[in-house]
Amino acid sequence: MITFSEAQIVAWFSPILWPFLRILALFSVSPVFSMRAIPVRVRIGLAFFVAVCSQPMLEGQSVLPFNSPDALGAVAQQVLIGLAIGFAVRLVFASVELAGEVIGLQMGLNFASFFDPASNTQVSAVARFFGHMATLFFVVINGHLMVLMAVVKSFDRFPVDSHFLAAIGQMRLYELGTSLFSSALWIALPMIALLMFVNLTLGIISRVAPQMNVYAVGFPVTLTVGLLGITATLPMLEQPMLTLMQQATDLFMSQR
Repeated sequence: MITFSEAQIVAWFSPILWPFLRILALFSVSPVFSMRAIPVRVRIGLAFFVAVCSQPMLEGQSVLPFNSPDALGAVAQQVLIGLAIGFAVRLVFASVELAGEVIGLQMGLNFASFFDPASNTQVSAVARFFGHMATLFFVVINGHLMVLMAVVKSFDRFPVDSHFLAAIGQMRLYELGTSLFSSALWIALPMIALLMFVNLTLGIISRVAPQMNVYAVGFPVTLTVGLLGITATLPMLEQPMLTLMQQATDLFMSQR
């Protein structure tokens, strides 16, 4: 009769359980992975598949018994780190969408808003468009692979233990929060300068030719120039997106 001891079972399943919990927490909040179009069973299966495939890179991890007092703290640590990685990636998308909000405000299109089920808020048409473009660039620049590499490499910086409060202090997510507005401003800066020049030109025309109704002419001109400017500057969004993704993943991959 074949028998297995508790130590053997723990040694077999412990290296898979902790990565599985961390990756599953990531998939529950990370953009693209947390889309409602992806069923929950698919996320669970994909998280287990990634946890199994990452075992060669996770050799030497500590083994915690499932019935030990430290197991509950380890579960909290895995969930917390997975949620933090997904939140960092979501901040990258928030920067791009904020840039779209600023551009839409300059174009006069912020009155056209849609309901965003992800954030349960009203989002302008330009911000929604930039959000979809960010999703497209996320796949094009292999952002999904960068996120998976970050969650696997995070075990080197945050090994499995019960000290989940210490992991919060080492994440330093506030560094991404401080760069959120500055990154959004840099992305929207070309369009802000272009539309400011258009508004300045319309102001000069209204002073030179007072008989012209600048309110009737200004909106179509601003809208047309804004759409042409977005068409011209949209291919340049790839590099800022890649830089923000690297900044977000480096918080969990690099040693400090």
